[in-house]
Amino acid sequence: MPLPSSNDQYGHKSYWDERYAQESANDAAFDWFKSYADLAPLIRDLIPNKDARILMLGCGNSTLSQDMYDDGYKNIVNVDYSGVVVEQMRARHAEKRPELEWLEMDVRDLKFPDASFDVAIDKGTMDAMMTAKGDVWDPPQQVVDDCTAEVDETIRCLKKPSGVFIYLTFGQPHFRRRYLTRPGTNTKLEVKELGEAFHYYLYILRMSN
Repeated sequence: MPLPSSNDQYGHKSYWDERYAQESANDAAFDWFKSYADLAPLIRDLIPNKDARILMLGCGNSTLSQDMYDDGYKNIVNVDYSGVVVEQMRARHAEKRPELEWLEMDVRDLKFPDASFDVAIDKGTMDAMMTAKGDVWDPPQQVVDDCTAEVDETIRCLKKPSGVFIYLTFGQPHFRRRYLTRPGTNTKLEVKELGEAFHYYLYILRMSN
C-alpha cells in the first residue's frame, strides 16, 4: 500500500484517492486498530437493536461494515470523501450485501436531515484529520475546526435522546475529550480503555434530552 511521505498527507483527499486506486487491483482492505472479532462483544452491547440505522463515518475500505452486516446489522450507510473507494466498495458488496449503502460525502458536511441515525461510528477517521503539522498539545486551527465540524454534524444527524456516537482511536482522552465534550449539547461521554501492551480508546457519546 502506498505510504505518505509525511503523516499530514493522511488528512488530504488526494492521498486517499491515489492510495485506493493503487490498492484496488488487489481487492485490498485495511482496518485501523482492532478487528470486528475483537470489537463484536462491545458493538453488540452498545447496539442491541440490529435494525438500528447506522452511519459509518469515513468508511474507507475497512471490513467493519461487511462484518457487522454479516453479524445481522443490515441498515448501514457508509460515507467517505474519496469517490474512488466509494465506487470500489459499492461494486464489491453489491451482490452479497445489497442493503449496504455507499455515499461520497465529507464527514464535516453531512448531507442528511437532522436525527437521521440511531448510531454513528468513527474508526480512525477523526485521527486522519489530526495529522496536520503542529503541536499535539496545541493543535492548529485547521485540526480544531475539522474535528469540531465532524462531531457537530454527527450530533445533528443522531436521534435524540437515544442516539449514540462510537469513536475508536489510539488517541488518549487528553487529546480527544475536547472535541467530544460539546458545550450547549445534551450529551454524555463515556471512555473505555482497550488493549494491554498497546492501548486503544473507545469513546461513547450518548445523546440525551
